[in-house]
Amino acid sequence: MAKIGINIATGSLQQAEMIVGIDLGTTNSLVAIIHPESRNPVALKEHDSSSLVPSVVHFDAFGNPVVGEQAKGFLETDPANTIFSAKRLMGKSYNDLKANAHFFTYKVIDDDADKLVKVQVGDQFYSPIELSSFILKELKHRAEHILKTPVTKAVITVPAYFNDAQRQATRDAGKLAGLDVLRIVNEPTAASLAYGLGIKPDEEKTIAVYDLGGGTFDISILKIAGGIFEVLSTNGDTYLGGDDIDKALVEHWLAEKNIPVELLSRTDLQTLRLLAETAKKKLSSADFFEATYKEESISITREVFEKMISSLVDRTLDACAKALQDAGLKAEDIDAVIMVGGSTRIPLIKKQVGEFFKQKVNDSVNPDEVVALGAAVQADILAGNNKDFLLLDITPLSLGIETMGGLMDVLIPRNSKIPNKASRQYTTQKDGQSSMRITVYQGERDLVQHNRKLAEFNFTGIPGMPAGLPKVEVSFLINADGILAVSAKELRSGVEQSIEVKPQYGLTDAEVETMLLDSITHAKDDMQARALVEARTEGEQILAVTEKFIAQNSALLSQEELVATAAAMQNLQLALTMDDKNLIQTKIEELNEISRPFAERAMDAAVSEALKGKKV
Repeated sequence: MAKIGINIATGSLQQAEMIVGIDLGTTNSLVAIIHPESRNPVALKEHDSSSLVPSVVHFDAFGNPVVGEQAKGFLETDPANTIFSAKRLMGKSYNDLKANAHFFTYKVIDDDADKLVKVQVGDQFYSPIELSSFILKELKHRAEHILKTPVTKAVITVPAYFNDAQRQATRDAGKLAGLDVLRIVNEPTAASLAYGLGIKPDEEKTIAVYDLGGGTFDISILKIAGGIFEVLSTNGDTYLGGDDIDKALVEHWLAEKNIPVELLSRTDLQTLRLLAETAKKKLSSADFFEATYKEESISITREVFEKMISSLVDRTLDACAKALQDAGLKAEDIDAVIMVGGSTRIPLIKKQVGEFFKQKVNDSVNPDEVVALGAAVQADILAGNNKDFLLLDITPLSLGIETMGGLMDVLIPRNSKIPNKASRQYTTQKDGQSSMRITVYQGERDLVQHNRKLAEFNFTGIPGMPAGLPKVEVSFLINADGILAVSAKELRSGVEQSIEVKPQYGLTDAEVETMLLDSITHAKDDMQARALVEARTEGEQILAVTEKFIAQNSALLSQEELVATAAAMQNLQLALTMDDKNLIQTKIEELNEISRPFAERAMDAAVSEALKGKKV
């Protein structure tokens, strides 16, 4: 392991460059830098305004996005076209979200439970990546306006539990916003850095980071030794946060007035939610809150409020206990407890967390800003301005394989530490398919044709099974010398093959730099091309499935349904020939709407046959 002096080609940067730290949050986002004179981290803000940018995107009648405080006002007046909590959708399929689908006041598309979700606004379809990129673009503009200099490089934070798909989605959002994402940093690691923990090379500490934000709760136990942060365990709840405290308050008021929640319009619900948010903040310093809603007085005391939220606080402490257990530690083994997220300002939470860990909690750094400030510290280290910090060696460019439609599926993102290992499962496209071509690429573009091909091999011996049944796990392993080994294994049969790719991949520093710059220049085109390919692939699969279904179940369909389905299939087929992602998505939706009722009818028929003891 060695310190690396850095240029853009190998993953770090010259000192003169401004690299920002970004906290892309569920409720609020912000951007921070290390102040060039004081050398302290500071969150960027305009004069007396807040450093926080609400993570809210509103689309006007023409489909133009507005982000932040301005968009937040539309949560009440135009909820269907105002997107909040997009971070909760990152890297998720509808299956992951369906239990909490009622939480969203906008339309989350559920056309295929296993595909990544999309949000429909009017006749436009947006991925969570695109929605997050609008927020990141706003943060980039804010930083450029305040610093009076172009900002193209950033460190972005994510929850410690974020999986590879969610981290990659965050990188893609940064790329689409015109940012070269130098590092994805765990939020608890960033919070620790903001408190100056882990900066001294000889320091050894075990830290608990209690993070209660607007939409999520996370507890992370970290071990810091020699400037390296290791996540020992994480726990939490992705649907527990300040929003839930607001919701409990709203339910309390509605119960008092005896109003069923079903009778409220979206607008009324948002108005009450915003009132509850105000009450929660006020009760951190006052013992009583009162306001007027629809000419009626609503109020709450701090005592009632604390009783009301005690079960939510207990849920966070249960998660803390599980995290300690998973790390094999007791509360006494924790050297410091760091509080992150606006909801940790609630006095009851500070008190109970302190009692749980048997020590005073660290809350001297603004809990809304602490993660972004830590990201700025990490950015400063990457810029080579903090010479005392040890950086692990890293991969200069992303490594991945080609998937359907010529897309690049990244397994190891650029700037990942070496040695490194990553695996992902794939399956077959056709019934009885016995081989799969595995082509390895290096680069930052979404289409493999723009990246550098490193190697390919034909993985053979897959047992004859229906499409989608084989499970082929592709693994990348980079050793300490930078040699990449690629292996493929069919998990049901155990058939395995592997190849070795030589180190350095024959690229000069200048070529790496060109590839990085190209990925930023063409970010928007790449994302549009990827979205079009994905929409076409989805459309083709739905056509094939519908055709097969009709062939097997035509007796269950009326003549009108057959004609309507044929017309919808024809419209989708025509849309697939055009370069319009939104048109394809619209036609997929239309076909789904027509086919959903008779798919349910076929399911009912199959179930009743099974109940008679016949084979389905």
